[in-house]
Amino acid sequence: MPKDDLIRIRHMIDAAKEALSFAAGRKRQDLYADRMLALSIVKSIEIIGEAASTVSNAFREKNREIPWANIIAMRNRLIHAYFDIDLDRVWDTIMDDLPPLITALETVYSREGL
Repeated sequence: MPKDDLIRIRHMIDAAKEALSFAAGRKRQDLYADRMLALSIVKSIEIIGEAASTVSNAFREKNREIPWANIIAMRNRLIHAYFDIDLDRVWDTIMDDLPPLITALETVYSREGL
């Protein structure tokens, strides 16, 4: 397993935790009212997807519990449709998808980092 894979997993974990910290104590409506909040959270999700896209295919195959394709697709959507981002979907991603993703990534990182 390339060392870079673990570095990218660490980037994903850090960006996901950062996105959650940005959203802490906030409400869905805050994404619409606070442009800086929206941009910072979107950027964090983009970083997660970009890091996922550079993880080797062998590592992805070995760690199928991570929804690689969905993560990368979300990044692509945010990057290429920046003028048409669904902030409700972004909020759902933060609240519903990131906490279990962090848990799964930390498990993979611990297991593979040995």
